[in-house]
Amino acid sequence: MGAHRPRGQPAQGRRGAGLSERCDAGVPLSSERGPSGPARSAESGPKANQIGAGTRVCRVQPDVPALARAFDYLVPPELAADVAVGTVVRVALHGRRVRGWVVADDVAPETSAERLVPLRAVASAGPPGDVVELCRWIAWRWAGPFSTVLRAATPPNVVAPGPTPDVEVGIYAPAPPPIPLPDTPVRSIAWPPAADVRELVRALLAPEGSTIVVVPEPVRARALRAAIAREGREVVELHGAQPDALRTAAWCEARRGARVVVGGRIAVLAPVPDLAAVVVLDDGDEALQEERVPTWHARDVAAERVTRAGARLSFVGSVPTVEAYAATRCRSPVSPPPALARTGWARIDVVDLRDEPPGVGLLSERFASALHTTLERGERAVCVVNRKGRARLLACRTCGEVARCAHCGAAVAQAERDLVCPRCATTRPPVCLACHGSTFRTVRPGVTKLRDDVAGLVPSAAVGEVEARTEAVPRTPVLVGTEAVLHRVDPGDATIGLVAFLEFDQELLAPRVRVAEEALRLLARGSRLVGARGRASVLVQTRVPDHEVLRAAAAGRPDALLEVEAARRRALGFPPFGGLAELSGDPGAVAAATAALRDGASGALTVLGPSAAGRTLVVAPSPETLADALATVDLTPARGHGRLRVAVDPPRI
Repeated sequence: MGAHRPRGQPAQGRRGAGLSERCDAGVPLSSERGPSGPARSAESGPKANQIGAGTRVCRVQPDVPALARAFDYLVPPELAADVAVGTVVRVALHGRRVRGWVVADDVAPETSAERLVPLRAVASAGPPGDVVELCRWIAWRWAGPFSTVLRAATPPNVVAPGPTPDVEVGIYAPAPPPIPLPDTPVRSIAWPPAADVRELVRALLAPEGSTIVVVPEPVRARALRAAIAREGREVVELHGAQPDALRTAAWCEARRGARVVVGGRIAVLAPVPDLAAVVVLDDGDEALQEERVPTWHARDVAAERVTRAGARLSFVGSVPTVEAYAATRCRSPVSPPPALARTGWARIDVVDLRDEPPGVGLLSERFASALHTTLERGERAVCVVNRKGRARLLACRTCGEVARCAHCGAAVAQAERDLVCPRCATTRPPVCLACHGSTFRTVRPGVTKLRDDVAGLVPSAAVGEVEARTEAVPRTPVLVGTEAVLHRVDPGDATIGLVAFLEFDQELLAPRVRVAEEALRLLARGSRLVGARGRASVLVQTRVPDHEVLRAAAAGRPDALLEVEAARRRALGFPPFGGLAELSGDPGAVAAATAALRDGASGALTVLGPSAAGRTLVVAPSPETLADALATVDLTPARGHGRLRVAVDPPRI
């Protein structure tokens, strides 16, 4: 990808300024950069505080999320051989002994040398210098604590400090690609969900150096690892759900070089010293975005890392994202031949609910017929509706009034017996507030109610229920669940003959930025479960049968959505063409933070809110403008009013 181009660097700003700025742990640094200028070298400060020859000073970021500042410490001679950028050390901080990371070495201190105190101990090896700087960029880009990102890049167990191992060298014959691929630094490939992706991934591995393969699902990661290892490559599996010992061993193996690192989002921070290529599968999957602040996304971190390393980046997915489209400078994704593109998607059967008789609800005649046919063939069926519980919207049978909460006015949902408000958690007996009737009609049934209805439709078959909290997926002929069931069922299960989306309009018409991509991704997951075109199918019940998402899935052309979606995002100024953040938390904190951003951003931001739900949206002309503004504006006083969460690029807006 060429040499590292200049990019905006993180401003430390004023986050954490509420802590003492003078303590016995060394001396805190002032901000290293202004809101928009480049970071200045630690050696570029005034030379009035030069220290004696042979004395070494390092800069340490404490492992304290609320503290955004770094501190200067003396490096004792007995520890000098083990200290480098990224090393985990123990330091004195405000009367305590805490761990931290060396984030700069051999620096000129910004205070007099006699005020500095030495490092207490070297605790462990840590991320290499290039990953430390990448973590600094992540903390700036997603407005979160630097230490939190460094923790994600650090092995959970102790690794012996000292010089890093010699980098191994491995040269492998490149595998022939199954389709022609462009010779560009960044490329996007639209790969059908039911087609085997392993041959394609093998062709995208770098013949020399290390390759990182980011996969959202551990099951697919293990399958890829086995396929790559069969070719004689050295493969390391690295993901956050591993036990600490295994994750530490994988981290140590990765830094030897000449490896293929396969794993989840933290794999993009693997300490490989010779990065040559990164492959990101299904980059739109929410599993690749960190839920905690900073809400960094593996796709964007991969793009930044390959730019710094001069490596190659390949996006592979059933549904190409607008973000990947923008990263390729709006080049159309590479597609397989039309025959493979069509057969790689399952047959899409669309049921127009407008043609169904009144009162049928979600159990249409075509769904019932498809369900019975699937079970008669000895296959299993998966039914999806994205509403938990028994009923999410009820109407009184006597007066027709919607059942609402007496406390806050929100529509109540039906639990096993009582009515529960999803907004304020108030419960009450099932009695209408308007006419005191005690019977209700289900307007929007949830998973539990639909499970009962489907069980009545096929009384001879067992029906299981699956939600995100379901520990073990029941091995029943029929499964009814939220979209979590699509993630929990083994994609290699050849017994799935039908995936039915019983009410797809809530996906197609949801008021979210990425709604079209998300809806198409659900259809792709359904296609992956039932396999290529044949007797199995994906059944979709909707009142908008001509929607562009359904047309794209039926034709096996997911790229048909890209230009339309990109034009919408560009017009709205939403990512990737603009910056977007959501403030949430306690109402007082959100209100104070909203006011601070309005006053301190100098017109660079559009601040919308707070809403009745206590949320504020912040829109900026670019992600860099947003990052600079969030790093500059002091939100510490707002946090004094309660909990405040700042989520950059929130996935469900």
